Amino acid sequence: MDLPNYFIIDTQPEARLSPQLITEACRQLKRNRAQYLRDFPTEHTITLLAQLAENWQDALYPFRTMALKAGQQSTSFSPESLARGLDEFFARITEDNLHNLVTQELGDPRRLDAPLSTPEERSENRSAFARGPELIGHITAGNLPCPTLMSLIHGLLVGSAQFVKCAENAGFIPRLFAHSIYHTHAKLGSCLELARWPGGDNPLEKALFDEADCVMAVGRDETLEAIRARLPNGKRFLSHGHRVSFGYIHKHCLSRAMARELAVNAARDVAAWNQLGCLSPHVFYVERDGAVRPEQFAEMLSEAICELEQTEPRGAISEAEAGDIAHRRSCYEIREAHTGDVRQWKSEDTTAWTVVFEEEPQFSASCMNRFIHVKSTSDIDATLRAAEMVRGQASTVGLAAPKNEAEEIVIKLAHWGVTRVCPIGQMQNPPIGWRHDGRPTLGDLVTWTDWEM
Repeated sequence: MDLPNYFIIDTQPEARLSPQLITEACRQLKRNRAQYLRDFPTEHTITLLAQLAENWQDALYPFRTMALKAGQQSTSFSPESLARGLDEFFARITEDNLHNLVTQELGDPRRLDAPLSTPEERSENRSAFARGPELIGHITAGNLPCPTLMSLIHGLLVGSAQFVKCAENAGFIPRLFAHSIYHTHAKLGSCLELARWPGGDNPLEKALFDEADCVMAVGRDETLEAIRARLPNGKRFLSHGHRVSFGYIHKHCLSRAMARELAVNAARDVAAWNQLGCLSPHVFYVERDGAVRPEQFAEMLSEAICELEQTEPRGAISEAEAGDIAHRRSCYEIREAHTGDVRQWKSEDTTAWTVVFEEEPQFSASCMNRFIHVKSTSDIDATLRAAEMVRGQASTVGLAAPKNEAEEIVIKLAHWGVTRVCPIGQMQNPPIGWRHDGRPTLGDLVTWTDWEM
């Protein structure tokens, strides 16, 4: 792949990184931000990002072509999976959606450009101005590319320079996206930097932490705690740790026609990004006493995943991951042979997909890579008791329920700690205004200046 050396990551592994190099790169980003980005109109940024997203959905766009051509080797996702994931992500990045996001978070997009009053503030004769951090330092995870892309978009919207420390073997798509920004608008691209190095208590990270006003990190909970402990006093730290998700299907949505449609949508949730994200389902809880029994739904789901594998194959996985799937399959085969409450469906001669049905309702963590559990349940209260082990870690619940039942279920899920409920089939495709982990998206980034007139 022939890309110019705009970023540190472009020269790795040849480049020898040092704390001094990271420090100077951060300071150059701040200078570029002051010259090019800080006073760049938010309206222009929104237009540029929306046009860039349209380009990424064009089959002939060079950066998309590069991503799909080399993606399987660099990301382990099949070209078909990568294409669907990128299309769904960039389809959300429109001018209307970006305007709505900033309005949702700040009241008006123009508040990032100059002091502005809301009707409530005008009654007190005051206005307010929102500004983003001078420099955001990103510590990214290595499972999915889209969270990193969205973080970059958020940073540009609030006018911040950004240094992205990519996880090992996870810089391919973010690097291409950064190059596409640079190609579209070189001055904005000069306010971005990307590099990679091993995580941990690294002098390179200390240099980044010393220079950044705000540090955003995604990863395991213990990794985030270690980062928090190393940050200098006064640094803003925004983190997203380990989360799990599951689906819930009400018995009144289990007519045979509805069940088959739900199975197809559930298969899309399982297949999206190979089930590797925090929004991917581990379990689908299916109520008993519907026209289609939970075990029958599991069989429908297996058929839907098998069919999807033909058009959107999973792609290669490591020997360790394949070994884990094989081991789990063997355990369930033994249980299936000796008990009547377990069934398993699986791809032949490969580990491409696995569906396990159990009457036992206790939450079971999936080993991912299209390995999904289906469990029988009586109602939402019983389900939440069975999932108590992941209370506080639940991100998204994919829900299928009648309108007259759905609101009560959502309220119970909210009180239990779930921060997002969506239709089954959309679990890995949150709207752009989604409040990650229940927190403000842009609101956590900005600092306000109130002007009392």
